[in-house]
Amino acid sequence: MLLTITSTHQPAADLSYLLHKHPDKVHQIDLSTGSAYIFYPEVSAGKCTVCLLLDIDPIGLVRRSGGPRGNDFALEQYVNDRPYVASSFMSAAIVKAFSTAMNGRCKDKPELVSVAMPFEVQIAAIPVSGGEAVLKELFEPLGYTMELQRHPVDPAFPEWGESRYYTLTLKNILTVQQLLSHLYILIPVCDNDKHYWIGEHEIEKLLEKGKDWLATHPARALITMRYLKHQRSLANQAMEILLKDEISGEEAESGSENAEPEEKKRVHDLRLEAVRDELVQANAKTVVDLGCGEGKLLKLLLAEKQFETIVGMDVSYRCLEIAKDRLKLDKLPLAQQQRIRLMQGSLTYRDARIEGFDAAALVEVIEHLDEARLAALEKVVFRYAKPVDVVITTPNAEYNKKFDKLQAGQMRHSDHRFEWTRAEFQQWGNRIAEEYNYSVQYKPVGEEDAEVGALTQMAVFTTKQMIIGKNRFLSNAK
Repeated sequence: MLLTITSTHQPAADLSYLLHKHPDKVHQIDLSTGSAYIFYPEVSAGKCTVCLLLDIDPIGLVRRSGGPRGNDFALEQYVNDRPYVASSFMSAAIVKAFSTAMNGRCKDKPELVSVAMPFEVQIAAIPVSGGEAVLKELFEPLGYTMELQRHPVDPAFPEWGESRYYTLTLKNILTVQQLLSHLYILIPVCDNDKHYWIGEHEIEKLLEKGKDWLATHPARALITMRYLKHQRSLANQAMEILLKDEISGEEAESGSENAEPEEKKRVHDLRLEAVRDELVQANAKTVVDLGCGEGKLLKLLLAEKQFETIVGMDVSYRCLEIAKDRLKLDKLPLAQQQRIRLMQGSLTYRDARIEGFDAAALVEVIEHLDEARLAALEKVVFRYAKPVDVVITTPNAEYNKKFDKLQAGQMRHSDHRFEWTRAEFQQWGNRIAEEYNYSVQYKPVGEEDAEVGALTQMAVFTTKQMIIGKNRFLSNAK
């Protein structure tokens, strides 16, 4: 299996510095099922070509546990295309051969990392599930032009038709890091298969290598599903993170509520302070912020000595990185560091790490979930995690008429799945309280209008057992 990368950047030999592979040598890298060789067939002032050649051992591929599926008598173990086509084996070779370049580092010429260069990439044989249409859907939004040569099943028998194998040539102007990240993710997506077991760690790899482009790619759902080998639960987690990253980027540019009037710019601060005050009043000592985003509420909670354990959980790894920087966790005194921790997770899957807390907060979270996902969140929070107190805020849809920029029926953010009136929010909250044995109070956040209420509405849930206990305590005290 052969992959070639050619650049006409001046001087073209800069490519060898970026890839950290000397052009006068043949480099060999050991793989789990064979070897990879890196060499340069052409290096001149005007043109540089590097080749990545995979030599996969077909017998070794069969004998390892991660080889093609099948029992001891299945032909797939012995008759398959894996040693001869670009697949997840090629992705594994790319990341192992060019790891320094993929991480955006160049020791000798660091200024080259951010330089966009003209590249031509050729993949000698790549299987594509979905054909030319899928290739265009994957590569054209990233700025590539393509040349395709589709191979027949057998030239001697033209009536057998065309195969799913192509020789693919791609051209684009971009950085080496961008090019390698695209190839690393999209080659196995074209193939629609992987040679190794897929788990949650693959989500991290996908998001890390696609962090600068995947969230805005129009085919991100297809890419995510195929990359994670059609494991829907993993794909849903990844898509939640991508959508959260997209929302965070939009809000960073236009404000947390882009439709709010000028005088309401600090409404998000009012929400956070209101939630903090409720948690303080609840006498909670252990608190989890579900959907913590960039850590603004966590910062307020950290300033309150009452809270002995503070946890922030979010689906977005990037948001957690921002929260870590905002909180300056690595610079806090040891005692403070021991009080707080961040973790990545989805609110729609049961997670033992968030169970057993005195209180939980969900600030402007629920409106980003569709109905089916919201039902899952309800169970995760109120049935399984079951904090003593739960504080939830969400937009008040009735207030939207006060925004000049919003048309009738339009929501405040493009990713909101719903925005409830006060009656709708209370109907939902009352059902939750009844079903999971909580009491609930509703409170406005911010200045309240006599006709439409406040900009934000808040529900404070408390387990009925705790209320009974408090009442008994007060009765005995009397």
